[in-house]
Amino acid sequence: MTHAPAPEGIEHGAGTAAEESIDKPHNFGLIFGALMLTMLLGALDQTIVSTALPTIVGELNGIEHMAWITTAYILAATIGMPVYGKLGDLMGRKNIFLAGIALFLVGSVVCGLAQNMGTLIAGRALQGLGGGGLMITSQAIIADLVPPRERAKYMAPMGAVFGLSSVVGPLLGGWFTDEHSWRWAFWVNLPLGILAFFVAVVAIKLPRKAVQVSLDYLGTALMAAAVTCTVLFASWGGTQYEWSDPLVIGLGIGAVVAWVLFFVAEKRAKEPVIPLHLFRSPIFNVATLIGMIVIGLGMFAIVGYMPTYLQMVYGKTATESGLLLIPMVVGIMATALPSGAIMSKTGKYKIYPIAGTVIIMLVAYLMSTLDVADPVWLVCVYVGLAGAGVGLMMQTLVLAVQNDFPGSEVGTATSANNFFREIGATLGTAVVGAVFASRLTDQLATSIPAEAAAQVGNSDSLTPALVRALPADLRETVVNSYQEALVPIFLYLVPVFAVGLVLAFVLKEKPLADNADWHAQNAGPVDKAPEPEPVA
Repeated sequence: MTHAPAPEGIEHGAGTAAEESIDKPHNFGLIFGALMLTMLLGALDQTIVSTALPTIVGELNGIEHMAWITTAYILAATIGMPVYGKLGDLMGRKNIFLAGIALFLVGSVVCGLAQNMGTLIAGRALQGLGGGGLMITSQAIIADLVPPRERAKYMAPMGAVFGLSSVVGPLLGGWFTDEHSWRWAFWVNLPLGILAFFVAVVAIKLPRKAVQVSLDYLGTALMAAAVTCTVLFASWGGTQYEWSDPLVIGLGIGAVVAWVLFFVAEKRAKEPVIPLHLFRSPIFNVATLIGMIVIGLGMFAIVGYMPTYLQMVYGKTATESGLLLIPMVVGIMATALPSGAIMSKTGKYKIYPIAGTVIIMLVAYLMSTLDVADPVWLVCVYVGLAGAGVGLMMQTLVLAVQNDFPGSEVGTATSANNFFREIGATLGTAVVGAVFASRLTDQLATSIPAEAAAQVGNSDSLTPALVRALPADLRETVVNSYQEALVPIFLYLVPVFAVGLVLAFVLKEKPLADNADWHAQNAGPVDKAPEPEPVA
């Protein structure tokens, strides 16, 4: 049995369309637009600075701290996810959501005004603390307003936001940097964030929760330590430091110890930030593992390495390679929206993770057959297929988890699912990156003549601009080495995705609740005044 049975009075599959929308506010479209906007802002800022990094570190004289511009955001957002989910369940989500927007905007101002790397990194951490809340609380607010079955058609476009941000972020960052200033990558958040803030203040009315909050300070601190050690271990190992470096080894040991202590602390905490009873739900366990394995590896391996592949092998510019990833967004939208609508009609979701995993397995195999002579449109087709697979799965897995828990725990369950998926993506990307770097080093060492090695440099210093400047014969050798180093790794991922496919078949299908009583049972008195309550 799953941890949390559906509330009494819900007959799965028995509700009518009229019953499903009884509790949905009349201004739901406005609320949904504000939630989508804030999710997009939070997701965009994970990627928008990537193309601006060379300019930023050059202007602020901080190349040695360049990695922290991205790492600070990811660290803070990942740590913040479970905290926002838990506080939303305990205190009510409206004020928590507004606090997340405010933190994100303050961080954006700090980044936009930064005159040195220390200030910029601090601003990015503030942005991350807010951004993690925007992504989690938006999904939980939808769960407060819409029963699971009807919710499927709204969760689908929210999932597509992540794919959209991975493509649009680098393009916007590059355009701001080239045409205006890299600081506009942060200033652009202000008008959009302020608009979303005031829409949320006026439009969102959620149940009040008069609960005496007992924060899990020890668990939160141990979780922060565990995530920090894990992310830095994955980010620095094999790149900034050798895997055998004492610092990397220490981070690995620290991560293991911190995780163990964290789960021990959660067992004893009065209000644990990630309650251990979540893991008594087979749906939560299986859906979270599928997200970590298939989405964490599948989407991020493609998004992470395809742009550089297009630049190295096909000679595309950074902007062109970003535009060539648009088929992924098209693929996500093409499957996410119809599947969400069908789930709302049928109340069933299991087929979509199965189909999505099969598609991503197929894409991994097809990408492993790529050759430097293949036309670029073929790569775009594969990228589009990958998007189609991700679109079937991303928010479907979140919805399955939400459907297995009562409204009082939906924020905690949603944030925990996203939290572990983020950890899986970080570790998966690090493993793929380490294997690729090792293979590329070996390929260059065996294929580049000794007398030409100085022209090429090592794998760490290899850039698209450098490759384009090489003599034709040497450039062809480097391109072939790059292709031979990366493409076979996709084949290595096929057995990993096969594990995900087995899990998708194991995933229990619990019919999506479609009766308005699901929401009514968890509702309390509704805010009558449009002004936000003071943040506790």
